[in-house]
Formats: sequence, C-alpha cells, structure tokens
Amino acid sequence: QVQLVESGGGLVQAGGSLRLSCAASGIPFSQYTVAWFHQAPGKEREFVAASTWEDYMTYYVNRVKGRFTISRDADRGTVYLQMNRLKPEDTAVYYCAADRYRTSPLDRYTDYAYWGQGTQVTVSS
Repeated sequence: QVQLVESGGGLVQAGGSLRLSCAASGIPFSQYTVAWFHQAPGKEREFVAASTWEDYMTYYVNRVKGRFTISRDADRGTVYLQMNRLKPEDTAVYYCAADRYRTSPLDRYTDYAYWGQGTQVTVSS
C-alpha cells in the first residue's frame, strides 16, 4: 500500500523558515518523481517544486527559486522542502505527490498518482 505522509507545517512569521517532510512507503522510491504542490483557499492546486526519479534533478516554480530547496534522502525514503524567507503569499496547504517514472511535464497536479494528506503552512505578516 502506497502512503505519503507530510509533516513540518506550522505558523511562522514572514522572513522565517520551515522544513516540510514527505515520508514515502510502499513504493520503490528511486523510481518515483516526487513533487510539492500547494493550495490556498479558493485557488487551484499549484506546483512548487519537484525531484525527478533516476537523476534526482530539481525544478522550481519561479516565485520560490532561491528561497525553497527540495531534496531527497533515498535511505529514509523521504523528500524535504526547505522553505526560507517565507512570505504571507506562501500560506497554503502543502501536499507532496509521487508518480512513477514521471518526466516532463512536472507541474500538472492531475498527472500524479499518489498524494499525501497535506500540511498547513501559515505565514503571518
């Protein structure tokens, strides 16, 4: 049974940092592209970052480049999203998603087969 479990969300002031974790089980981790999406109230789910299978290349939406870092610990089967210099507009529920052998495109949430339950990130001004 495939399971993705996010953790690490919370309330932080603007300019602060959080690290989200996505622990995967039930899948051969190295065969899966893992991505982070977020969804603010009343808005569509949006792509944030991805770590591709096989070569572990990383990709980001422009507005988080230089602030967020996605990384993967293969031994632990966990993907992290380090979020620095957080802004109020980063406030959303953050979801991790996984899809086997996924290559481009990476930013369409409808393409991902497995999802976590989400973790709330709130950035106060």
